[in-house]
Amino acid sequence: MKLWAWLRTVAAFIFRRSHVERELDEEFRSHLEICGADLKRQGLSRTEAERQARIDFGGYQRYKEECREAFGTRLLQELAQDLRHGLRQLRRNPGFTIVAAVTLALGIGATTAIFSVVNGVLLKPLPYPHPEQLVAVWLTAPGMNVNDLNPGPSDYLLFRDQNRTFQDVGLSTGYSVNVTGLGKPERVGSLKVTYDLLPALGATPMLGRSFTRADDAPGSPEVVMLTYGYWRRRLGADSSVIGKAITVDGKLREIIGVLPQSFLFGEPGLALLTPLQLDRAKTFLGDFAFDGIARLKPGVTLAEANADVARMLPIVLRSFPPPPGYTAKMFEDARIAPSLRPLKQEVIGDMGSVLWVLMGGIGLVLLTACANVANLLLVRVEGRRQELAIRAALGAGRGRIATQMLLEGFILALLGSSLGLLLADVVVRGLVAMAPSGLPRLNEITLDGTVVLFTLTVSLFVTLLIGLVPVLKYTGASLGIGLRESRRSMSESRQRLRSRSAMVTVQVAMALVLLVSSGLMIRTFRALTRVDPGFVAPAGIQTFRIDIPETQVQDPVRVVRMEQEILRRIRAVPGVSSAGLSMSVPMGGNEWSDNVFARDQAYAPGEMPLHRYRFATPGFIKTLGAPLIAGRDFTWSDMYNKVPVAIVSERLPREYWHDPKNAVGKQIRTTRKDDWREVIGVVGNIHDDGADKPAPSSVYWPILTTHLKGMDALVIRWPAVSIRSPRAGTESLMEEVRRAVWSVDSDLPLADVHTLDYYERASMARTSFTLVILAIAGGMALLLGIVGLYSVISYSVSQRIHEVGVRMALGSQKPDVLRLILRGGMSLAIIGLGIGITAALALTRFLSSLLYGVKPTDPLTFVAVSLILIVVALAACYIPARRAAKVDPMVALRYE
Repeated sequence: MKLWAWLRTVAAFIFRRSHVERELDEEFRSHLEICGADLKRQGLSRTEAERQARIDFGGYQRYKEECREAFGTRLLQELAQDLRHGLRQLRRNPGFTIVAAVTLALGIGATTAIFSVVNGVLLKPLPYPHPEQLVAVWLTAPGMNVNDLNPGPSDYLLFRDQNRTFQDVGLSTGYSVNVTGLGKPERVGSLKVTYDLLPALGATPMLGRSFTRADDAPGSPEVVMLTYGYWRRRLGADSSVIGKAITVDGKLREIIGVLPQSFLFGEPGLALLTPLQLDRAKTFLGDFAFDGIARLKPGVTLAEANADVARMLPIVLRSFPPPPGYTAKMFEDARIAPSLRPLKQEVIGDMGSVLWVLMGGIGLVLLTACANVANLLLVRVEGRRQELAIRAALGAGRGRIATQMLLEGFILALLGSSLGLLLADVVVRGLVAMAPSGLPRLNEITLDGTVVLFTLTVSLFVTLLIGLVPVLKYTGASLGIGLRESRRSMSESRQRLRSRSAMVTVQVAMALVLLVSSGLMIRTFRALTRVDPGFVAPAGIQTFRIDIPETQVQDPVRVVRMEQEILRRIRAVPGVSSAGLSMSVPMGGNEWSDNVFARDQAYAPGEMPLHRYRFATPGFIKTLGAPLIAGRDFTWSDMYNKVPVAIVSERLPREYWHDPKNAVGKQIRTTRKDDWREVIGVVGNIHDDGADKPAPSSVYWPILTTHLKGMDALVIRWPAVSIRSPRAGTESLMEEVRRAVWSVDSDLPLADVHTLDYYERASMARTSFTLVILAIAGGMALLLGIVGLYSVISYSVSQRIHEVGVRMALGSQKPDVLRLILRGGMSLAIIGLGIGITAALALTRFLSSLLYGVKPTDPLTFVAVSLILIVVALAACYIPARRAAKVDPMVALRYE
């Protein structure tokens, strides 16, 4: 109750202060009137009674202070007074206030923006119930030199039935489908999932129902679930869609459910989910091409789940047969083991290190901005020394003066934070727009409550950082000296520049660290752009994807004839010089790695040599501009006659036969039961995984072939089309290409329409993203550091005008004065460079995982950045030095 009464009193003092003051005045006035009336009754005149009452009562301002103290509001009132005083001081110096606030806004805004990304990607929990229970099911196969192996259907079926640690376990695989019958044919992203994947994620449909075990059984009616975005975009958010059918890859599928807007899974743009419908009777070992997710039972640890999977893996080997051409011993020799990991770790991948490096870089910018503002505050407080001394002489304690200084810093930090939040909002939008396509959880990057709380915390940190420096400097024992000092005596005290000089050296050091980091990323980017990707002029290669579903065309030969006809009509488009089909475009993903054995090579028991699989038509290699080192390209006759031939990339024959030309005529196959295939050509290496990764050893198969991987016939129904044309990337070309494709089949949508350099740029997006952020951070730190250096030298010159006048009166020449000032400024810069180089040597090792073709201690980068800083620092010092050299000695001697 007492607390409540006190809070009411405090609230009244804060929000109804004038009313409370009036009540106190009336109370004291009433008391004086009572005392005066008593004295008047004792015989004093009215005037004398009032005078005597005032004398007896004393100054009631003192009693008001005692009342405020008794109420516990004195501190608040003093804070309010200091706050108003601080606001007045900043309002009287608009130039200083604007510069300081903008400087802090740059630092705080940049820090807040990067923290938004860190928060959205790394810190926020995944958007599922109890996300800590979700794990990604991975395996490892050291016998095959494979660190990360996806689970296969056989693993899933056994884990589902015999596990002891999972609540649910599900399997999924991403693919694209053609949706027709809803207007223009469209190719959309889709997921095949087992019925227990959505329960494992804790996702429930917004409309309709989820998949059941019956839906997931082989031969069940075709059903489909829609994502919220697709439901709104293509079906107009029609709530009556449940039970209706849409045509997916030529099949009618009944819509049974719509997922909520909050459901986030798989690639952006996911539209449909269909049941995987695994057939246990037709399941073999292997086929490690699915993504597995499990939800642990409450209290189960990751180690216990891994142990459970390790228990089940031998049972998997005993429960399912090996695929044709393989033996069970090959799987035993692979030594498959569990490698479960938290789903969040799986989603984030290796972006954590990149974002923490960027956060550290931006943090240095914030520190640089704080040092700059602290320097400005020091200058400003220097000019207020006499005012502070007078306040101290009138009774203001050091605590009160320190509080006032801290409040001024707090107001500046608050201004900077407010502007910084606005700046961060703009920067976050820009970062999301330019973020690499592989950046996970991109749609979860926002300025939310956590980010605002972070900004407030940063504001308090900034307040202490910029406020404590003048507090420690000017509220000590020297406070009273200010009254006795004149301007000249102040100019003679060099020790006052030490704090400012120290901060300037720190700023220069931090600028060097950031610029070296930026320089290393620039060198990395240049090294990547100089890597020969294996193809020529990617901006002139237009790519897109089509899909000819089996429900639409069953005969594999007819599929190839359709694809050949599509290519023929595309080649007839004006400006097209060549065109070809392949399973995937370089750097476009969709990799397939598997075994390839050479007939004349000996393999150790259990050895499974992995190589990249590619399927292509005649003209694909020519369209890429890849060199045909030996032999020949495929022909359409190879396709239709199912001739057992293959083309290999340069790396494979160098591993097996030392010289690429020796590969022509050699024989290779994928399994023991497959046909031997003759190598008819050797093509140059292509960096399929990005310029920073080694080019894989690849094997090119015809898009129609037989007896490969145990399959009687294999045809690529979802090829990527590559077109070389100077019109690549233009809508006019694509319009003519669409007409050419639809003249063969009007139900074939075109998807993933990009030029090849889109995929090349995407492979370097992480490097360019890091480079841009570090370059901006380095530029800001350089600007702030140089401004700080200039202000210190300029201030030093203004304080040494009298000294300069004396020197020139005694015979010093202008060059002597110029050298004197430059020497002082450059000594600070050199010290800062020394500290910065030491710090950079220690810190740039954290960039190691992001660098390519350059070492973290690259001497060229260190020397170049140091020279740039020296030149810029020299320019910053020269302007005030030149001004000092022009001083008139007579004027300087009269200077006070």
